Amino acid sequence: MSEFHNPQQEPGTEKRLILVFVLTFIVIILSQQLLFKNKTGSQQQPAEKQQQQQPAAAQTSAVSSAPAQPAIPMAEGTKVASAESETVIENDLYRIAFTNRGGQVRSWILKKYKDNQGKPLELVHQQAAAQYGYPLSLWTWDEQLRNKLNSALYVPSTTGNVAVPNELTFEYSDQDISVRKTFRFDHSYTVQMQTAVAHGGNYVSALPAWPGGFGDQMVPSAYATSSVDYQVADKINRLKAKKVSGGNTVRGPFHWAGTLDQYFAAIFLPDDPDNAALVTLQGQVDVPKSASKPDPKDTVKEPVLGAAVGSLTGITNQRLFVGPLDIDVLDGVHAVASGGTEGPNLRGVVDFGMFGFIARPLFMWLKWTHEHWVSNWGWAIVILTLIINLALLPLRVMSMKSALKMQRIAPQIKAVQEKYKKYGMRDPRKAEMNTEIAALYKQHKVNPAGGCFPLLIQMPFLFAFYAMLQVAIELRHAPWLWVSDLAAPDRMMILPIGIVLTTVFVQKMTPQAGMDPAQQRMFTFMMPVFLGFMSWSLAAGLSLYWTIGNLIAIAQQWVMNRTELGREMRAQMEKRERKKQLK
Repeated sequence: MSEFHNPQQEPGTEKRLILVFVLTFIVIILSQQLLFKNKTGSQQQPAEKQQQQQPAAAQTSAVSSAPAQPAIPMAEGTKVASAESETVIENDLYRIAFTNRGGQVRSWILKKYKDNQGKPLELVHQQAAAQYGYPLSLWTWDEQLRNKLNSALYVPSTTGNVAVPNELTFEYSDQDISVRKTFRFDHSYTVQMQTAVAHGGNYVSALPAWPGGFGDQMVPSAYATSSVDYQVADKINRLKAKKVSGGNTVRGPFHWAGTLDQYFAAIFLPDDPDNAALVTLQGQVDVPKSASKPDPKDTVKEPVLGAAVGSLTGITNQRLFVGPLDIDVLDGVHAVASGGTEGPNLRGVVDFGMFGFIARPLFMWLKWTHEHWVSNWGWAIVILTLIINLALLPLRVMSMKSALKMQRIAPQIKAVQEKYKKYGMRDPRKAEMNTEIAALYKQHKVNPAGGCFPLLIQMPFLFAFYAMLQVAIELRHAPWLWVSDLAAPDRMMILPIGIVLTTVFVQKMTPQAGMDPAQQRMFTFMMPVFLGFMSWSLAAGLSLYWTIGNLIAIAQQWVMNRTELGREMRAQMEKRERKKQLK
């Protein structure tokens, strides 16, 4: 089977999409100018400032100056397991396999989700974990201590299969260090944990970690959406790979911190946010360029991001959420605020982008449509697209009216320009021309940008719809007619071809009053080329939205062309073309 990459995960896809819209808008602006001529003749900065390297000596100082913590029971003497063993924790949502070597997680399967091969979704990135550590390993600024903590054979409180609710404890001690890791499980996606490490008789900071990405990252393009995020007060800081330095530290207070990719996250929620610390982690893995036909000699290096979060006091009490970026699920998980009160929920983990104020309501509307009207996400997109286009119909009419008004006064503007064409651009009398033209605009109530303004209003909806589909886990592997996954490209390429053809029809049917026929033919060709280039790798959900939107635009334009306004614009175009042929 040929390989199809998820375009939402491809590096630069969003930039290319924005570029296409910007170029399209520039073409429209230039066309307006040509028409006129024919007629007339930090957020990241605060995050960066909070990041600083934390050497081991500095951390020792931080621990010694931190408030005294109540001791937790630690093993005395020597406590080491004789062999490696496995403990499996299982509920309706996940199946977690622990190893007593380091008291780490070797497998974390989400039962309600499948990978691209239809198998149960494994969230542990096995290749990255083998290089940089497994989930719930301990991260310390002392590399030698870190290696020892994560390679020792701990004594587990139980082995074999364990049902929830339950508790699992790992203990290890020798003449130098003593470690205790306790995990409590229930029927949710969160795990309560308590970890403590004593070294030389004193507690030291050892932060539980999710070091190396996620198992659903199967192809090179899947790594582009990874980030390390954390929330301080009401502000969410999102660190993409180029902003993540391995070993850098962000000190609290913060409500939560963790790492995520397009659809899944591992988020730590400290019980004591004031004394919490986040260490950002980054490594690299060699990923075959082709997932369907992997070749170890044909690979590309991709970054894997991780996070270690814990208390600088030496004893860490916190929860870990490992699960889907599903808003309904995230709404039910609350962080702890300073003083132990309830903090914000994890809804903000889902990044709807700069047009989130539009994208989030759109998603909730789409979700409501799916729950109450149709049970298929593809048809829900069709219904939402229909409603949006009907709501934006007045803008289409406004654009046509503005173009017609410009065409009507074009001869007068041309006469004014002819009057002043003998003067140079620096001649003060040239300003009088602009004054006269402005007076004409005012007299006839014409706004030169009136044809572009409606398009500017529509563009945020396109960007918002793109952002919404990019993060909606509900669309992952969601089918519609011949489409097997609305979050991936249409494998049969019917929708991309539909975008190109319907765009051509829209351009041909839309009157461009005053535009030179040759310019109109060029414009009619350029727009579909731009959109065809982009839509070839877009998610099927977005291609569906675009195609249905174009079909609705064709129907709207067919009706408008038969109105008095449409007939007048076409008459103006035909008159101009006849004059051009007579010259």
